[in-house]
Amino acid sequence: QVQLVESGGGLVQAGGSLRLSCSASGRTFSNYGLGWFRQAPGQEREFVAAISRSSGNTHYADSVKGRFTISRDNAKNTVYLQMNSLKPEDTAVYYCAATARFSYLIRISGDYDYWGQGTQVTVSS
Repeated sequence: QVQLVESGGGLVQAGGSLRLSCSASGRTFSNYGLGWFRQAPGQEREFVAAISRSSGNTHYADSVKGRFTISRDNAKNTVYLQMNSLKPEDTAVYYCAATARFSYLIRISGDYDYWGQGTQVTVSS
């Protein structure tokens, strides 16, 4: 019903920056809550950031607060994750996710119904 495609990942040195993009299909993009999650090798999937469907309020994991910024452009059906001051521990596959649920918990991956394929971010020390 909706397709999400991430891009912008790559290899960067510690302290550098990357900007991830997630483009979505569909006309009702503005009605979706959007989030970014990541999964490192041997680790469980964890919440990174989210942006609300109407207010545009943002939420961040403590580990990235002050370094990462999530934003959305509804006209372009795109959500972004600007990542600054990257650390080796940020290395992971990053996934964007969307939910059209009336009520959901922003940090719970199971409450998101649509997922991208993921993009690899590798930060060298």
